[in-house]
Amino acid sequence: MNLKTVLTPETIKLDLKGSTKEEIINELLDVLVAANKIQDRQAAYNAVMDRENKMSTGMKHGIAIPHGKSPTIGDLVACIGVCGEPGVDFDSLDRVPCRIFIMTLSPVEKTGPHLQFLAEISLLFKSSEKRQQILDAASAEAVAKILSQ
Repeated sequence: MNLKTVLTPETIKLDLKGSTKEEIINELLDVLVAANKIQDRQAAYNAVMDRENKMSTGMKHGIAIPHGKSPTIGDLVACIGVCGEPGVDFDSLDRVPCRIFIMTLSPVEKTGPHLQFLAEISLLFKSSEKRQQILDAASAEAVAKILSQ
């Protein structure tokens, strides 16, 4: 999977305003709707929140990966959002508030692309340097370039 084809400047938002998990998820869904990546926003919201209610998608190092599967999704779609300090409580494993959010939605019947995307994202964000570059980026285009390096 090539992150450049999934995460484009149209699916990157650097100034998330939400202060709760639900607000961040809604902002990320708005990004996907605006980019014409999802048509049924409510079904997408339900899929992400259903997954979130089972187990938080807050990881470590200020990163959360809210995701879900829905029959209304044809192919894997994703977006990335960044918020300012102090971050948002996402029930992370390390209890650090999250500032980088990667949302992905995929079809129910296709697990391969979803798992491959999550594996690539987790490899990318293991680097504290990459995480800082994303936080410091001045534009969606700059983030897209960082993700493709």
